[in-house]
Amino acid sequence: MPVEHMEDDENTPASLPPWVELEYTHMKTLAGPSARVLFTHLSPRSCASLQAKLAPSSLNTPTVSFDVFTQDVLELLRNQNIPLSKVCLLDPKAERKLEPEDGLEFGWYLFGARHSVSLVSPWCNLILIAISGDDPPRDRTSQLRQMEFPTRHLGPMQMTTDTALGVTKRVVDDKIPLDKIPYVEFPTIKFNAKESVEMPFKYIADRPGGEPLLPPGMKQLLYEDLNKGFDF
Repeated sequence: MPVEHMEDDENTPASLPPWVELEYTHMKTLAGPSARVLFTHLSPRSCASLQAKLAPSSLNTPTVSFDVFTQDVLELLRNQNIPLSKVCLLDPKAERKLEPEDGLEFGWYLFGARHSVSLVSPWCNLILIAISGDDPPRDRTSQLRQMEFPTRHLGPMQMTTDTALGVTKRVVDDKIPLDKIPYVEFPTIKFNAKESVEMPFKYIADRPGGEPLLPPGMKQLLYEDLNKGFDF
């Protein structure tokens, strides 16, 4: 999976924002150990940071294969001799929804990204170019839409990058239709009896009626950010 960064290098910090790193790390888990994830169009200053963040913590733990690149997705596709007709752009404005049968038609799946474009290459040699969600949603996919990829959507509600990857994996690899995946919409994350935050996204649930599949460490990061808002 390439993840393509969409900010100029001079405006890019030495490392990606913590929440982005948590989502990208979670993507490795959701893609499964047989996947290949490529992060593309990153600034040189971000590549080393992300490489270290995504390195396996144990040699004995099965993990997804990944690489990071400064080149953009179109350059990567050209170098790999992958025709655009085999790349499915996950586009909220697409007319057709993603179906299990699409796993036979496409070899790569592309999402637009807020802080980077993520290309995921798991399961059946799959690339996802992922977009992190915005609240309110912004049309980050418009640049990719102009490149005339075939398109599919994952439903009308905004998802985070890792959620979109997890949903795509379940549909095209596990053959579970979109409407059969358990979801939770706008979940309230409770920190204690008095403090909570509502997330403005749609998530995969760990079971029907269950809790959202958040990246490990995300709840603590949200709590820290909540407390920062009350610093005077």
